[in-house]
Amino acid sequence: MNEFIKGIKDRRSVRKFKAEVPKKEELEAIIEAGLAAPSGMNRQGAVILAITDKEIRDRLAKDNAAVMGREGDPFYGAPAVLVVLSDKQYPTYLYDGCLVMENMLLAAHSLGLGAVWIHRAKETFEMDGWKAFLKEKGLEGDYEGIGNCVVGYPDGELPPVKERLENRVYWAE
Repeated sequence: MNEFIKGIKDRRSVRKFKAEVPKKEELEAIIEAGLAAPSGMNRQGAVILAITDKEIRDRLAKDNAAVMGREGDPFYGAPAVLVVLSDKQYPTYLYDGCLVMENMLLAAHSLGLGAVWIHRAKETFEMDGWKAFLKEKGLEGDYEGIGNCVVGYPDGELPPVKERLENRVYWAE
């Protein structure tokens, strides 16, 4: 089987991470892969906020959990969070951001890292404190949080491959 397709089929969401932050070069490679994603009319309106600072990461986790009305760590202990935000001025902003997320998930897997898509970036980055944080980082405009790609070294074995549901392809030949 083609190695690229095998990597896609073998990728799993990881929900248990070691505390060690991935190497910066690994995170940069994942980010590069995300930014290489296709976008509507090549507008490239999605951006990535890379968080490895534990205090900021923990604050984001706490606010993300609050959106669910829960406590605890919705990031499963992952030490790095790559937040994808996308410029709402473009009609394809949501799809473009989703493609960035998928590329990053696949890139993390290809490097032997674990990752999982955590939702609620939209609601979290609508909070005044996070809007101010983005502005401090130089990101101004009408951006919507698409997702949190939490990344780290897996703590334990990867989850087993789950069977794919049948009858999901319909041909018109």
